[in-house]
Amino acid sequence: MIDGLQEILYTMRRNKLRTALTAFGVFWGIFMLVLLLGAGRGMQNGMERRFMNDMSDTIWVHAGKTSIPYQGLGTERQITLTQEDMRAIERQVPGVRFLSSETPLGAFRQASANIVVGDRSGAFDVIGVADEYFDIKANIDFPGGRKLHLLDAEEQRKVAVIGTTVQESLFPPGLSPLGQDIRINRVTFTVVGVFYDSGREGRMSERIYLPRSAFGQTFGGGERVSVIALRPDPSVDSYALEERVKELLQRRHQVAPEDRQAIRLHNMARQAEHFNQVFAGLNAFLWFVGLGTLTAGIVGVSNIMIITVKERTREIGVRKALGARPSGIVGGLLMESVLITSIAGYTGLVLGVGLLELVSYGLNALNVQLDFFAQPEVDFQLALTALGLLVGVGALAGLAPALKAAAISPVEAMRAD
Repeated sequence: MIDGLQEILYTMRRNKLRTALTAFGVFWGIFMLVLLLGAGRGMQNGMERRFMNDMSDTIWVHAGKTSIPYQGLGTERQITLTQEDMRAIERQVPGVRFLSSETPLGAFRQASANIVVGDRSGAFDVIGVADEYFDIKANIDFPGGRKLHLLDAEEQRKVAVIGTTVQESLFPPGLSPLGQDIRINRVTFTVVGVFYDSGREGRMSERIYLPRSAFGQTFGGGERVSVIALRPDPSVDSYALEERVKELLQRRHQVAPEDRQAIRLHNMARQAEHFNQVFAGLNAFLWFVGLGTLTAGIVGVSNIMIITVKERTREIGVRKALGARPSGIVGGLLMESVLITSIAGYTGLVLGVGLLELVSYGLNALNVQLDFFAQPEVDFQLALTALGLLVGVGALAGLAPALKAAAISPVEAMRAD
C-alpha cells in the first residue's frame, strides 16, 4: 500500500498540471452541487417563511355573500359566522383537534384601533381570539413573554400579546413591554407577550391579540366572529374534514352546495402540497445541473486514466514479465483514480458547506430579511452520499482503462511506443 501511494504521488508530481485540472473538475462538480442544493433549500425556506407561517394542516373559514339563490333566498345575502357555528363544528364534526376564531376591532385587516403608551401612539389591528388560537398558529415565534392561554379567557383577563412591529413603534429601545400597560381605545390592557409573525411580509406582526372573552366584554361584538380556524387530528384527512365543515356551515346558513362565495375555506394543506410540488421540480432541476457538472469531472478522471495507462504501457509490461498479478496492476491504477476523486471531492464538499454557512451567518448577523431566501443549507448526509457516489463512479471511470492494461500481454506491452 505504501509503495503504491508513493508511486501514485510520484506520477502526480510528474504531471502536475494534468492532475490539477482533473482534480479541479471533480472539485468544481461537487462544489457546485452543494451550492445549488443549498441555494434551493434557501429559496424553499424563504418561501415557507413568507407564505407558510401557519401550520400546513390549518383550515381557515371565511364568510362572504351568496352568489346563487337557494331555498327561496336571493343572492348577495351576507353570511355572518358566529360562535354558535364553532360550537356546532365542535359537536357535529369529528376529528377537529384545535378550534378557534378571529374577531377584529373595526374593519378586518385595517389598523383602525388607536393604541397609546405614554406619549406614544399608533393605529394597529386589534383582534380577539378564542382559546386554542396559538395551538393553530403554532409557528409564530415568541421572542418575549408568553402566549394567551385558557385561564386568560376563563377569568376574562385584560391582557394582550403584541407584535414586534407594535413594540418597536410604541416602546423605546431597551424597554421591555412585558408587564407594561397599553390603552386600546382608552381601555387598559397589560402586555404579557411579544410575537413575530412573518405572514404578509411581516405585516402580521402589526397585530395585537386579546382573549376573546375580554375582547367581547370590552368592545362588544356579540356572537359574531370574522374567521374560524381549525386543525384536524393527525390521523384525520384534512381535505375530508374541510368538506364536512363546509357542508355543515352551508346547511346552517342555507347556502347552495355549489355556491363558492358564501362560505370559503382555505386549506393550508393544499398550499403546502403546491409548494412541495414546485420545490420537488426545482430540486430535480438542480440535481440535474449538479450531476451534469459532476459528470464532466468524472469524464476528466476517465480521460486521465486512459492517458496514464497509455504512458505506462511499457512499465506495465515489465511488471507483468516480473510476475506482477493483474489484480495488483488494476488496484494500483484504481487507487490513483480514487485518491484524486476523493481528495478533490471532499475539498469541494467542505468549501461548499463552509460557504453556505458563511452566507447564513452573514444574513443572521446583519439581520437581513430577503423576501424569497433564508438560511441556505444542505443536508450534510446527502452531501456525503453524493461524495461517496462520486468516488465510486470515479473508480468505475478508471476501471475500464485499468482492466485493459491488466489484460495486455508482456510482449505487446514491451513493443508499445
